[in-house]
Amino acid sequence: MITSIVLEVPAIVKGISIGAVSFVIGGFLSYLLFQLIFRKRIQNTIKDAQAEAEVIKKDKILQAKEKFLQLKSEHEKYINERNNKLSAAESRFKQRETILSQKIEENQRAKSELDVIKENLNHQLALVDKRSEELDKMHKQQVEQLETISGLSAEEAKEQMMESLKEEAKTQAMSYINEIMDEAKMTATREAKKVVIETIQRVSTEVAIENSVTVFNIESDEIKGRIIGREGRNIRALEAATGVEIIVDDTPEAIILSAFDPVRREIARLALHQLVTDGRIHPARIEEVVKKTQKQIEEEIVEIGKRTTIDLGIHGLHPELIRLVGKMKYRSSYGQNLLQHSREVANLSAIMASELGLNQKLAKRAGLLHDIGKVPDDEPELPHAIYGMQLAEKYKEKPEICNAIGAHHDEIEMTSLISPIVQVCDAISGARPGARREVVESYIKRLKDLENLALTYPGVMKTYAIQAGRELRVIVGSDRVTDNEADQLSADIAKKIQDEMTYPGQVKITVIRETRAVSYAK
Repeated sequence: MITSIVLEVPAIVKGISIGAVSFVIGGFLSYLLFQLIFRKRIQNTIKDAQAEAEVIKKDKILQAKEKFLQLKSEHEKYINERNNKLSAAESRFKQRETILSQKIEENQRAKSELDVIKENLNHQLALVDKRSEELDKMHKQQVEQLETISGLSAEEAKEQMMESLKEEAKTQAMSYINEIMDEAKMTATREAKKVVIETIQRVSTEVAIENSVTVFNIESDEIKGRIIGREGRNIRALEAATGVEIIVDDTPEAIILSAFDPVRREIARLALHQLVTDGRIHPARIEEVVKKTQKQIEEEIVEIGKRTTIDLGIHGLHPELIRLVGKMKYRSSYGQNLLQHSREVANLSAIMASELGLNQKLAKRAGLLHDIGKVPDDEPELPHAIYGMQLAEKYKEKPEICNAIGAHHDEIEMTSLISPIVQVCDAISGARPGARREVVESYIKRLKDLENLALTYPGVMKTYAIQAGRELRVIVGSDRVTDNEADQLSADIAKKIQDEMTYPGQVKITVIRETRAVSYAK
């Protein structure tokens, strides 16, 4: 092939230079040489690959044999374990079969014994039935003989006996009931007195008396002139800012602050103290100090409320109710400090509830809140008990507490056992000696005026002013006043008292009309 190509080259490359021809022939030869070398390498590579494949094949065959042997050994192990389990199960089944066979034999023996016992029992039952029939015949014969002797049938005799037993049982039951009722009344009265006395003895609270005036002491009378100011401008500014009447008279080293509102008096006292201590007294300074003092008193009221609830162990009270509780410190009722009174009622209520087996936490909470209607921010026309109940309902207090607040002066009906406890404890705290104070002459005169006013109405037989003048009981003749007239009489007396008299708090008018039937056994 190479020879033919060489022979054809001259014909193809005619006209081409000898250098170019030699270059082409050299390149072609190089190409052929490269092809020969490449084919040789490929053949060598194929041989190497075949040899390597043989090695890999032998390795894989060896691995497959090892895996087969491993799986075979595991399978044989599994088969042996399974055979062992089957052998154990077979032995257990054989054992159970043996036990069951024994039990079956025992049951068969017991069954045979039961059959014998059953036969004996049937024989005895037959004998009992026979004797029962004989007894029934004898009973009928005796009943017939008794009917013949008494002249009454069995049903008639039975009815007469039942009637006599009923009458005897009724008599004994009535006697027993009367004894129980009498004993219960005596015991209840004695136990109630015992609970009240023990409750009063266990609570001892200092009596706090509040007045309508506060005395502000000063170091010298020279300060009076500075407080009055030029042409009285300082004292006018102080009165306008606090709402308190400031009395500067000849009393040595003292200035009197007069107001019905203890909060205002306290604000005026603290503001005056700060002004006198600072020495700068003029209208602008007075207004600034009064505002700061008012803010200070508000914070103190909240703090007092919080401290009171913590002392009494009352939790979860609404912040507004806490503020009203603190505000009680600056209120008084008949001279008795309202906060001290409420704390005392709370403690008394808790003790009494504990003695009676009731919830003392609810009782204490109701006792503390029972007079919150007396410290409103506005001036409602409702009685303080009803207004306090509405406040408690507004701030999500429990129904038992709301009812106790609203019913402690009988404005609404009591629906829980906590209500009478709070009412009684309120009376205990307010009625004990020294708790409340009034001028004796004005107190006696006001009570007499109450009674005399009611006596002026026709049909009124007697009048009694009770509960320190808070209630007026009017007894009328049943033959002179009807039920409808009694209702109208109560309303008329209330209106006349409201129009003509001056009194603290409210007065309850109770008209009593009763009918009595009297007979004499001779």
